[in-house]
Amino acid sequence: MVTEDTLTKIRQFREGKINFFKGLITAFYVAGLVGMLIPELRPLFQWLTPFHLLSNMAILLLFHNEWSKKFIAFMLFAFIVGFGSEVMGVHTGFPFGNYKYGPVLGIQLCEVPLMIGVNWLLLVYVTGTVAARISSKAIIAAIIGAALMVFVDLFIEPVAGTLDFWTWENNVIPTSNFLGWFGVAFIIHLVYQRLTRLQDNPVALHLLLNLTLFFLILNFTI
Repeated sequence: MVTEDTLTKIRQFREGKINFFKGLITAFYVAGLVGMLIPELRPLFQWLTPFHLLSNMAILLLFHNEWSKKFIAFMLFAFIVGFGSEVMGVHTGFPFGNYKYGPVLGIQLCEVPLMIGVNWLLLVYVTGTVAARISSKAIIAAIIGAALMVFVDLFIEPVAGTLDFWTWENNVIPTSNFLGWFGVAFIIHLVYQRLTRLQDNPVALHLLLNLTLFFLILNFTI
């Protein structure tokens, strides 16, 4: 029989684990911010960017509670659709506009970094978790999730070129980027909401806030 004392210790252990990884996420972003702001360190931290994305994804999945075929299908769908839309965008200009990727995000396939697929999955996961808290209706949650992703992208785009993530034709961010971003995000979010509504991940909102603040601060400092 499990005693109340044992249950308390289990809860304390879990809370401690959550707090540790929340602190680790914040430490990663603070270190990344400092590294990007110091010109002598920026090349190193640019090189570390793919590993940072992978570590973020790993921490999210560490706290994911419901592994199923549907969830794995969702992950594959998010990666493939996100990555595929970027390949189409780079080669045709649709749906985002005319742009090209720099070398910072790592190994590329069809002139698009593989990490971009991970980035789409990560952003849909964290914004989808938040959106599911706000509404239980799939289509409304999908709209909220896609809108949150556009909101985050508003802070990413102005510094992406400076960090050599990607560059826009004539250095102008087109309106089509945000419309295309919303459209692709909405499709992935709708599948997420219909296929597998993720259980609340205790680090998802914390990661989203850190990521948003990271790019917000960079907008005013580089």
